[in-house]
Amino acid sequence: MNSMNKFIWLPRFKRDYKKLTPRSQERINQAFLQMEKNLKHPSLVVKKVKGTKNIWEARASKSLRITFNLKGKTIILRTVGEHDILNRP
Repeated sequence: MNSMNKFIWLPRFKRDYKKLTPRSQERINQAFLQMEKNLKHPSLVVKKVKGTKNIWEARASKSLRITFNLKGKTIILRTVGEHDILNRP
């Protein structure tokens, strides 16, 4: 049996998520289902955020991004929102 990834929502992620439209939240939820099963799924286009040591990004749609850290099977959700979140510290 393949063990699933677990999520930890940081406070900022929760705040950002609540600000999203219902449609965007739906897209993020779909991405979570993929991330839980397989972080390497092609639709997520997971890659390291440029200039960082251990911050990763995943796509939920053409413009929606999720940033996170990885600790074993735990995905620590940092921020979520439009593509420009990648330019924030």
